[in-house]
Formats: sequence, C-alpha cells, structure tokens
Amino acid sequence: MRRRGFVAALAGATAGVTVPATGCLGSRGVTVLSAGSLAVVLDENLGPAFEDDTGTAYRGEYYGSKAVMRMVEERQKDPDVVVSADAGLLRRRLYDGHTDWDVVFGSNSVGITYNEGTRIGKRLRDGEPWYEVLRDADDGDVAISDPELDPLGYRAVQMFELAEEKHGLDGFKNEMVSKAYEEPQEPQLLAGVRSGTRSAAVAYRNMAVDHDLPFHEPPDELNFSNPELADTYAEATYTTEDGDTVRGSPVLYNATVLDGADRYGAGIGFVNYLLDSPDTLRRNGLSVPEIRYNGEVPEEVSA
Repeated sequence: MRRRGFVAALAGATAGVTVPATGCLGSRGVTVLSAGSLAVVLDENLGPAFEDDTGTAYRGEYYGSKAVMRMVEERQKDPDVVVSADAGLLRRRLYDGHTDWDVVFGSNSVGITYNEGTRIGKRLRDGEPWYEVLRDADDGDVAISDPELDPLGYRAVQMFELAEEKHGLDGFKNEMVSKAYEEPQEPQLLAGVRSGTRSAAVAYRNMAVDHDLPFHEPPDELNFSNPELADTYAEATYTTEDGDTVRGSPVLYNATVLDGADRYGAGIGFVNYLLDSPDTLRRNGLSVPEIRYNGEVPEEVSA
C-alpha cells in the first residue's frame, strides 16, 4: 500500500473518533519523541494537520536528539515514533534493540541567529565576519545547545573548529566553547535571543524562521548542509564526557517507528504523513532532499 493510501486508511479507521487536546507522551493517540529543533513545525503545523486529516491525536515531546536516544534506551519514554536531527545517531543508538529501519526526510543548515537590537546583532547585520563578531562577545552572550545532549550543540563546537582551521583563528574553538552559554533544553535555545538578554545563538536555519529572527548562514563548508562536503565536515570532532567521539556530518533528519510501539499503525501513518508534507517542511525553513530509506523498512512506508 502506498503512503497516501495508508494515511487514508488510517483516517477511515479512526473516523468519528474524538481527538483529545494535545498533551504529554502516554496520552491517547500517536506519540512522537523528537529533536527539539522540530518543535514548532511538528507541534504547531504537522501535528494538528495530522489530527485533522486522520482523526488520530498527536502527542509530541521535544529534546536534544542525544537526550531522546537516552530516554528510549533507558525506557524513560515509550513513544511510537522517534525523530532525530542526526541520522547516524539514531542508527548507532536504536538499531539492534529498538528498531531496524529509518527514513531520512529533511535537512538543515547551521548558522548564527541573532537579535538586531544588540551590539553583537548589529555587527552581524552589518556584515562583519561572524567569527570576529562572536569572538568579541561577552561571556554568556552567545548561546549554544548542550553538546552532551544535542547534535546541534556538538555541531556548534565542530563549526568553531572548522572556522578556526579555515580562517587561521588560533584557539577560536576553545575560546568560544569557554564563553558560550550552554542551553540544556534545545527548544529554549532562542528564548534569550528573542528577548534581547542574549545577542546570538548557534542554531539551525529553521529555528530562525520559526521565531522570525535574522539568520547568518556561513558557507557550505562550515554549515553542515551539503552532503557532498561530508568529508570536510568529518574533519571536525567532538568527544563526549563518556568518551564517545562524534565526527561532523551533514544535517539529516530521520524518523522511525519503534518495535513494539503501542500504536504501531498510527506511528507508520504519522511517518507517512511527514514524508508527504515537503511543502510544510520548506515553509518552516527546512530543506527537503530526496527521501532515503534505510534498513528493513516496512512495506507500508516504501514509496
């Protein structure tokens, strides 16, 4: 059965069902544990549209992707669907135990989101080199996501490393890591930038779009958006506190339905709905590459 046919069948099976208000995982309906950078597009756009079109309630929670994987591994959360901002991370952590397949549906760019009303923001707006501007920032004035919890955090560190090499900025990575504020909750990364209590944050492009903030996009060799530059990105690494070394990689979002999910069919339906919504993803600042299937993908998901 093709994707649209499966979603239509899901809608028919749930016709007449009253959809309750959205809430946390464990409530009735399909449950999704997702990368925090997709909080707005899923919670405010795709989730409600999925409810309207299928009659199946959407339940979403959003954290850094590393935190998402740990929650699944340690059984702290029991979602139907898992969505990651690092395709390789999901495969390393959840294959052989929680799932044996995933589908890549989106991409993104890493750059600098800023508040134009701040000293640092004005300089970025005026076109000064971003690395020189951020180097002049006060301690805590630039935010990054926590690299121990979130791919966006370790990609920020890797971006600093790549910029140090590209522009001959001796000590730039360590200097930026030492002065940046590490936000443990990825969905809250831009709260200080919006209010002006912080000048800037290393963020994904779609997050700037979601919050109507300006975004400075470094060239492709620094922004993790171009799969053809995977070897360049891999030159930068981040080693976690538990000794796991992560190499830089293109930003690729993937999704899976966990083995034994309470509502496996509804999970498949949501993944299909996600795959059939490229225009919504683009409107929210994401790039949509060709869909890539990995592992033992269920027949209902295959195009």
